[in-house]
Amino acid sequence: MAKIMIVDDDLQAAGLLERVVRMNNHQAIVVNKSIHAMETAHSNEPDLFLLDLMMPDLNGYELCALLRADPKFSSTPIIVVSAMEDRESKTRAFTTGANEYITKPFDIVELGERIERLLVNGNS
Repeated sequence: MAKIMIVDDDLQAAGLLERVVRMNNHQAIVVNKSIHAMETAHSNEPDLFLLDLMMPDLNGYELCALLRADPKFSSTPIIVVSAMEDRESKTRAFTTGANEYITKPFDIVELGERIERLLVNGNS
């Protein structure tokens, strides 16, 4: 069972992501305030991150870059789950270190498959 940290300020979206994680027999760690994400990550050491992009305080791009700059999480898989569908948002997410990008609304089976693939293959 992997530990998967969900960072999304939208409680409904975070709840759906949590259900997907649990359906796939993993432990969900939910953070609704991105400003607390790094502290929570250090205390829980997740195996994978699910990040929203549009959040107050610390947006998903900034958080992704912070995670990649931290030696503890430099190779931990990151999936961005966002309503932003434009090429620029996707490119910026990959540039800051995301491994995958899924747009909302998402297919729960596809998300589960991508989570499993990254857990097995790492960030490749």
